[in-house]
Amino acid sequence: METDRQVRSLIEEAKAGSFKPVYLLMGEEPYYPDLVCDAIIDNCLQEWEKDFNETICYGADVDAETVITAARRFPMMADRQLVVVKEAQQMKSLEELALYCQKPLDSTVLVILMHGASADKRKALYKTVLKQGVIVESLPLRDYEAAQWVTAYYSERGLNIHPEATQLLVEAAGTDLGKIAVETDKLLKNLPEGVKDITPEDIERNVGVSRQFSVFELTKALAFRDPGKAVRLAGRIGQDAKFAMPMAVSALFMFFNRVLKYGALIQSGRGGDRDAKAKVLQGVNPYFYKEYDSAVRNFPVPKAMRVISLLSDYDYKGKGGDVGEATPGELLVELVTKILNI
Repeated sequence: METDRQVRSLIEEAKAGSFKPVYLLMGEEPYYPDLVCDAIIDNCLQEWEKDFNETICYGADVDAETVITAARRFPMMADRQLVVVKEAQQMKSLEELALYCQKPLDSTVLVILMHGASADKRKALYKTVLKQGVIVESLPLRDYEAAQWVTAYYSERGLNIHPEATQLLVEAAGTDLGKIAVETDKLLKNLPEGVKDITPEDIERNVGVSRQFSVFELTKALAFRDPGKAVRLAGRIGQDAKFAMPMAVSALFMFFNRVLKYGALIQSGRGGDRDAKAKVLQGVNPYFYKEYDSAVRNFPVPKAMRVISLLSDYDYKGKGGDVGEATPGELLVELVTKILNI
């Protein structure tokens, strides 16, 4: 990802003592903005310099005038000073910071950190920082990107994670990069020293997700059209206290949408084209291709389309629409049963 490369570069610059005068860190996914902010705070000043030269405030507590006044001070017994505005999206006068950003001091590092929000790209603050400093915009991962991100994240730490372990971690953490990082740290603390290969069992023990009763196993049972296993899994998954019908429907939709695209590719006569197959199965590790080969036989294009239509109905039901007294767990069993009867 481009954001990942940019963030790594900025962190390396911070560690080397190289800083821009202004940073605007923003986006729906807070993981990368937080990483850059933490790296700047950790490396901008020596510990003994922080008492007089580090100002960390929160958007709800300050206005632009206060921040600008702080940023225009000169450092005391240090080469630079650091001013950080966290939760900057809560500042009512945020746009007024553009006035300072037009001519920022070389001796000040100003960090504007927006949490789960972004500056308006049409307005002066964004345009000014774009010219004078650095903007990091962190967009949320798409569902199909999560597994690839996890694999790369582990690889960067010198670890090999099994594809099934990756799927389990994604099922537990979704596309929340911060949660993936936290769960990984917890995992690494509990693994024996020197372990480099992460197995599904490692994820089960340390992350708290059961491979045996996961949506990942449910899609596999549906792919191979195993009615007994699929219904049994749906029943157990639906009993979990953490179960949420919309998340299950979303995972099933992503699976059957890929099955539909793959089926259409086969119908076009290009089923043997590896590049085309990789494109329609975007985000799928080749380790799982055999499941899609089976699914496309059991759910050819017309059936896959009917499944997707059914999933649309149950997405509505799972969000509270027209379900009567049925529990989310009962809805999942009902949905799986109907899929198997298509």
